[in-house]
Amino acid sequence: MRWQGRRQSSNIEDRRGGGGFGRSSPRIGMSLPGGRRGGGLGIGTVVVILIVGWLLGVNPLTLLSNLDGGGTYTQTQDQTVETGAPDDEGGQFVATVLADTEDTWTAVFADGGRRYEVPTLVLFSGQTSSACGFASAASGPFYCPGDQKVYIDLAFFRELRDRFKAPGDFAQAYVIAHEIGHHVQNLLGILPKVNEERRRVSQTEANALSVRVELQADCLAGIWAAEADRKGLVEVGDVDEALNAAARIGDDTLQKQSQGYVVPDSFTHGSAAQRSRWFRRGYSEGRLDACDTFSAANI
Repeated sequence: MRWQGRRQSSNIEDRRGGGGFGRSSPRIGMSLPGGRRGGGLGIGTVVVILIVGWLLGVNPLTLLSNLDGGGTYTQTQDQTVETGAPDDEGGQFVATVLADTEDTWTAVFADGGRRYEVPTLVLFSGQTSSACGFASAASGPFYCPGDQKVYIDLAFFRELRDRFKAPGDFAQAYVIAHEIGHHVQNLLGILPKVNEERRRVSQTEANALSVRVELQADCLAGIWAAEADRKGLVEVGDVDEALNAAARIGDDTLQKQSQGYVVPDSFTHGSAAQRSRWFRRGYSEGRLDACDTFSAANI
């Protein structure tokens, strides 16, 4: 991916520097109100937080509470938040991809007569808090509609390369673009409607709705990739990197690796084939209406 020398977004909170704990299969997903997210934090994580707090002599409520993250330098509990484009290469890469998503979606929204509200991307190391609840490196990248922020521990990119066998900078860019896709869904009013519906249906039906949300975010990431290609950012093999990443983090792939069998009713993000297919659809079509996973009879 040709990203060096391009504009970098200043809409970044850098909270890195703190230590973390725990390790499970990180997921790319969306945080739901109240801390619920597809493949995200559950009671097990809360228990771990309570135990670690007790062992370290730290009030667990401190670990679970939210960060306000305001100002250029803001002391928030035990973290210092620095805003703006980071100085390190990993942070600069993220800032560059974020800036490009800003340009893409500003133009798309303008074409539809809307104004795109840029999100904030939070870089953290190990653990942090959000309006959707506590986050750790083990939870993977996610978007929180409560504060309209994307949360990423850059250690996930090493996991993506080494553990999930999805190397490449464009695979990383796909992850960022997917999370920004959730922000787009939020601005379009899709997330609030889905979250309200999830409260009224069974767990299996709620999972199925989550799958459609995640596949749509994959498709929206494909739209960004198509625009990046048009601007000359995409190199030979980049799209294959994104497709491989989408497949490697499919629900069926991860379930086979972790438990040896697949339970489709428990899917929250979509199968490897589905995730790859919807990213490719967004990339090939380049239109919002092509990403309507909720009207699709077959996803």
